[in-house]
Amino acid sequence: MATNRTFTMIKPEAVEKGFSGKILDMITEAGFKIVALKKTQLSKAEAGTFYEVHSERPFYGELVDYMSAGPIMAAVLEKDNAVADFRTLIGATDPSEAAEGTIRKAYAESKGKNAAHGSDSDENASIEANFFFTGRELI
Repeated sequence: MATNRTFTMIKPEAVEKGFSGKILDMITEAGFKIVALKKTQLSKAEAGTFYEVHSERPFYGELVDYMSAGPIMAAVLEKDNAVADFRTLIGATDPSEAAEGTIRKAYAESKGKNAAHGSDSDENASIEANFFFTGRELI
């Protein structure tokens, strides 16, 4: 059964370039309610834990370095069909393949620096939200 919450991160290069507000505007204009939001920076250990699912992949070390290189914006979003709708809004991982009007088409630099993360399942949305936010922050 689909839930109505998902998790996103605005990634370091998008935060550094000042795109956070524009991306958050796109999110709310698409009908998502921001339930929780914080600016934070992952340590290498935290980034490694968050992306542990990719630990056997050749890009893991580079991903950990990248995601701990600067501040990110973490958010929990609410909307009917949140996970699928948000994945549509962020667009394809490779911005050259992303549809017009998507976050990645507008703000991503490359496949590796793709501006935003979006949970890929209801289960992962819950796990990822709980990684960044306490229960009290997710009311």
